[in-house]
Amino acid sequence: MPQTVVVTWWAALIGLALAIILILKKLNPVYSLLLGAIFGCLIGGANLLQTINILIAGSQSVMGTILRVLAAGMLAGVMMESGSAETIARAIVSKLGDRLAIFALALATMIITAVGVFIPVAVLIVAPIALEAGKKMHISKLALLVALSGGGKAGNIISPNPNTIAAAKGFGIDLSQLMIADFIPALFGLAMTVLLATLLKNKGSEVLDEDLANLAADTPENKNLPSLGSALVTPIVAIVLLLLNPIGSMLHIKVLTTLNLDALYVLPIAAIVGAIAMKQGSKLREYAASGMSRMTDVVLILIGAGAIGGLITNSSLPKEVIALIKVSHLSGTLLAPISGILMAAAAASTSTGVILATGSFGKSILGFGVAPIAAAAMVHTGAIVIDQLPHGNYFHVTANAMRMNISERSKAIVYESIVGLTTAIVATVMFGYMHL
Repeated sequence: MPQTVVVTWWAALIGLALAIILILKKLNPVYSLLLGAIFGCLIGGANLLQTINILIAGSQSVMGTILRVLAAGMLAGVMMESGSAETIARAIVSKLGDRLAIFALALATMIITAVGVFIPVAVLIVAPIALEAGKKMHISKLALLVALSGGGKAGNIISPNPNTIAAAKGFGIDLSQLMIADFIPALFGLAMTVLLATLLKNKGSEVLDEDLANLAADTPENKNLPSLGSALVTPIVAIVLLLLNPIGSMLHIKVLTTLNLDALYVLPIAAIVGAIAMKQGSKLREYAASGMSRMTDVVLILIGAGAIGGLITNSSLPKEVIALIKVSHLSGTLLAPISGILMAAAAASTSTGVILATGSFGKSILGFGVAPIAAAAMVHTGAIVIDQLPHGNYFHVTANAMRMNISERSKAIVYESIVGLTTAIVATVMFGYMHL
């Protein structure tokens, strides 16, 4: 039997702080998390063997999440590489027309993020459409970016993306449960996005002719997009299959509740059916490879975050956090959104923030009697508040997509944060205080 040890709370905090500092210093996030976990264990009283056991146990605890994230890669690969996400986005914008351009752009980004496309990729897909609309309707780049980013944030919390999977599995609930729970906060986020972007439409620089010229140069000439009907097959199949279990539970249909259709099965099945519907079955290997490559970084970060989570859960920190909050007479419920906000801000990543928050503070949050579904919803919505900071890739990807310099891009951060904070407040009121 391997020796067990309880790491001191202050050592766990130092290990977590070291990992965050190293991430901010641009060291590879995986190595940052592993080094933080090792250092925390060693100064906290664990010997070399016990440290290895803690790291291995922590990494093993995230294997279920890793499998589901890899499954999500298949769906993301099909949606992004086939052009189906772009087809859906263009259809939404054209159907709603110029008068509702800001709403259409926000909704388009929300929907294609919600059906499994990563938020940076969703913005990249919709950005050319947004710049065209902005030039025509005299909407500033700042307003366009807020519309896209805010819509993407709203979609991100109801999407079968790695961050949603990590939040759901971190608190032991089904992915579909969390997607449903976050739906109303997402709608409030969308409404706030449209309001802010509308108020900003005349603030900041306008779209220039050279922006559109650069756009044309970046766009392949022979771009064959699938039809809207075939493009919708993948997301519809995924959503229907994911909702079978919750629908069965609500309607007391035993056949549906016994299916146990996990995201691990659903997402690849939806991807395969969708590719065949688009007559792209022969490209499935290519789409799968693309999706897998996009998930590699997330999986590696999951392993590192599992290690730091192992340090936290094998320490006295959860008990100390609970005791401190009780002494200060603060609501323990607030630990859920605050941990999501702080960890995502530190990593400038929704996925990494959720993983760190659930691994580091999940036990403490549940220790206050917060229901797992409520904890997951509050941590998850908290993680999209300030995940767009400059030390992450999302900030720079979106700046390039919208042809903005760093100074101009930075002006959007506060408005994006308001959108994220809106979703977090709504989720906290709904699940933390109204106990819905």
